[in-house]
Amino acid sequence: MWALLVLIGAASVSAHLQDLSFDGQKVFRVIPQNDEQVEILNSLASIMQVDFWQPDSVTLVRPKMQVDFRLGAENSFEVEELLKESGVEYQVLIDNLQAALDTQFDSQARAAGHSYEKYNNWDTIAAWTANIAAQNPDLVSRSVIGETYEGRPMYLLKMGKSGPNKKAIFMDCGFHAREWISPAFCQWFVKEVIETYGKDTVMTTLLDKLDFYVLPVVNIDGYVYTWTNDRMWRKTRSKNANSNCYGTDPNRNFNAGWCTTGASKNPCSATYCGSAPESEKETKALADFIREHLSTIKAYLTIHSYSQLLLFPYSYTYTLPSDYQELNSIASAASKELASLYKTKYTYGPGAETIYPAAGGSDDWAYDQGIKYSFTFELRDTGRYGFLLPESQIKPTCEETVLAVKYIANYVLEHLY
Repeated sequence: MWALLVLIGAASVSAHLQDLSFDGQKVFRVIPQNDEQVEILNSLASIMQVDFWQPDSVTLVRPKMQVDFRLGAENSFEVEELLKESGVEYQVLIDNLQAALDTQFDSQARAAGHSYEKYNNWDTIAAWTANIAAQNPDLVSRSVIGETYEGRPMYLLKMGKSGPNKKAIFMDCGFHAREWISPAFCQWFVKEVIETYGKDTVMTTLLDKLDFYVLPVVNIDGYVYTWTNDRMWRKTRSKNANSNCYGTDPNRNFNAGWCTTGASKNPCSATYCGSAPESEKETKALADFIREHLSTIKAYLTIHSYSQLLLFPYSYTYTLPSDYQELNSIASAASKELASLYKTKYTYGPGAETIYPAAGGSDDWAYDQGIKYSFTFELRDTGRYGFLLPESQIKPTCEETVLAVKYIANYVLEHLY
């Protein structure tokens, strides 16, 4: 077995996962049964570029855990042989990543302009934020809360009817660049608010009595990069000192147990925590805005993909939050509400206990700022498409998620006073 590892390592010297074409690349799912099989995955990661999809890093892999990872075409056959020889349970989730990429768009003929049932690039989203505010001045306003490393404005939409002393819910999307379904949801949610205000009694009450802050894309530079250079990019695009590797994982960059677990101090790692908490312009802008509005923001919702999870603090420690019973009850009910439409099953619970420990996350940070109702959504699916969810699933994914968000928002409203 180890001889085969050596051969694979030799073949990997010139391998690069960042090639523009993903032809022949595969996504594997394995379930290591014991420490020895975990060590095999560790060894693979040490001798070649392995892109871990779930969990985020090989350091988080434990026995009996479901592990999804991407490999270059030049390594796939040898690795498959190694897994067979080692008795590691595995399946090939995606046989050819480029083919999956090609079919993510429902039509190769892209209509110009914004669409809620398509994936929109950043320029289209930015123009949409201006249009939606201009067209709905009584309900939507747009502001800039900061700019990205590459100088792009971070647009925030505020939705709600004007009124005195209103509390608010903050929601963001697009932390990790390749999770395209996430920004698609933020756009859909804004559409839902506009279309149903005055018609749906729950939404109308929510907007009359609460404000929603929606940040459609946090990691704009990374998102742009996924459209222009590397669809599988995850991090920001900041230059790291004394390193040729770019970017920080923005969801490991908050001052919540920063870089203590489930994060890396290696700038080349997908889970690099940054040089310090809030070292990234994007995370600092978000954190500054929330700090400035702590007296009004009563809930924080952050939207990721994939895995169909509804998580709440903590992720940086196994210690349960003081509000565990209430948060667990909300997550249970919201998951049930979500499943009522298409029977999509979500798992819920504290982050560390439910999936794996990871420090520096925005939800833990928000909770520690005093925002009790702090939740992370991991949207569809459970791995069949992973980060390449087809456009045909945007509508059902968003429709069901809106139900859960409305449930949480309504709960928060009912428990404000």
